[in-house]
Amino acid sequence: MTLQLVQVNFKAGDDSALGRFWAQALDWGVSSEGPGVTNLEPVGFDWPDPSAVCVDLVRVPDPQTVKCRVHLELATTSDAHRADMVERLQELGATPAEGGRGDARGTVLADPEGNVFTVLEPRDLYRDTGPIAAVVVECADPRAMVGFWGEALDWTVHELSDDRALLRSVKGVGPYLEFRRVPDGEAVWTRVHLDVMSDPVEDQARETARLEGLGAVRADVGQGDVPWVVLADPEGNEFCVLGRG
Repeated sequence: MTLQLVQVNFKAGDDSALGRFWAQALDWGVSSEGPGVTNLEPVGFDWPDPSAVCVDLVRVPDPQTVKCRVHLELATTSDAHRADMVERLQELGATPAEGGRGDARGTVLADPEGNVFTVLEPRDLYRDTGPIAAVVVECADPRAMVGFWGEALDWTVHELSDDRALLRSVKGVGPYLEFRRVPDGEAVWTRVHLDVMSDPVEDQARETARLEGLGAVRADVGQGDVPWVVLADPEGNEFCVLGRG
């Protein structure tokens, strides 16, 4: 297995401004691979590496502010740390958001463009994940999603039930990938999605074919001629297999 989860991709109205918010939220560095794209990663990070799942923000016209299936949950080390973080994030432009996305586990906020995230209460599970504790994907069937994504990434399953599943890199580093059950039939617009990459990157075509064999299908989101391949997992969540370029 040579596929890595390398980043979470946000569609943004203003990638630079939203990038500044998330860079300060995570205490990460900021760079750009081109106009309309802002890249965030830990300072000194050698990309890609399973110790962190990075964040890319890509400018698109008129991004909708809607409930999305993928969101971030941030780690804290104490109740005081969580309170301080919530206060700091609100000073940076975050606003209180409605519950229903793990609010019993922490404080739910929305970033300046309306993307919902959670500042978690302190938990031993997340003590060594870095600032992002978990990348959460809402779904109808966590067990089925683990069947696909567990094979796709070859990550270790740490928890599995009808309501929740947790995966993490076999190296025991970086954030968790969590699948959380929500009611069927919720219409969502994919503003946030996952990006994966083969290692070596030249294996993109082989890994894409393997993913299709696991149940992924090609997706057309108007991407045109680009070096990445857009797929959808068995529940229709779009993700990209990155290539060189």
